[in-house]
Amino acid sequence: MPSRPPLFRAPISKPAPPRAAPRGAAHTSPAQATESLPGTQSIQRASLLVRLIAGSGRAGARLSDLVALSRLERPTARRILKCLIAERMLAQDETSHRYVLGPLIYELGLAAAPQFNLRDLCRPFVRRIAERTADTVFLTVRSGYDSVCIDRAEGSFPIKALTLEVGTRRPLGVGAGGLALLMPLADPEVEEIIERNAPRLAAYNGLTAQALARLLRRSRELGYSLNDHHITAGAVSVGLPVLDAYGAPLASISVGAIASRMKPERRPEIAAALKEETAALERLLAERAAP
Repeated sequence: MPSRPPLFRAPISKPAPPRAAPRGAAHTSPAQATESLPGTQSIQRASLLVRLIAGSGRAGARLSDLVALSRLERPTARRILKCLIAERMLAQDETSHRYVLGPLIYELGLAAAPQFNLRDLCRPFVRRIAERTADTVFLTVRSGYDSVCIDRAEGSFPIKALTLEVGTRRPLGVGAGGLALLMPLADPEVEEIIERNAPRLAAYNGLTAQALARLLRRSRELGYSLNDHHITAGAVSVGLPVLDAYGAPLASISVGAIASRMKPERRPEIAAALKEETAALERLLAERAAP
């Protein structure tokens, strides 16, 4: 059987060396994890369903969509969902029958928040970028194969590009924040992520795995992530990763604006502001991490 063609057909100008995994990142697929830890299949499946429902936003997810994306048998998915509802991790809307996150997820998040203060450390920088650019700024982190918006600051320009709500989950690589998180990663890891997310990409304005790979190549060449694929109509965004001491992405910061404010001649100016602020943030994080 012929091997799958690589997503990156052309050499990258500056290949990223292998990097240490950022804390909390999941680099092993659910199937691989199940093989390495016998007896955990049910936990892996339940976790996958919770992540898919989280990614569906406030509207929730239909059973048919969860079955298609998880590749679980319908009775198996229904049985796991019923158990998660009983444990208050999920809920089901009585009218639409869609599945949404339950109250226990919120309660657990409150309990975990004091241990993960990255948002608090980044907030002054996020707000300062919003003040400098007058546009909307997003702080995004990686969660396995997804990206999650954990903070947002609005600039003074009256027309806002509110493309993301805090808590929005997307396939990693979708949008400028997700692209920025991919930029420092080695190509084999990027290919695994894109391949894993390929079935979910079409929901974002017909995005494909090959198109996402091209967007990433262009972002690496530019030195900043650029989303002009119009995942949100009429909006353009620019972003940069925030790196740890080993060069792994801890987070990303991106600026979104209406397309008329993000013309090609302004994008390097926004990228320069991002570079200055992310460099200062990285120095702060390095100082906090030092013994």
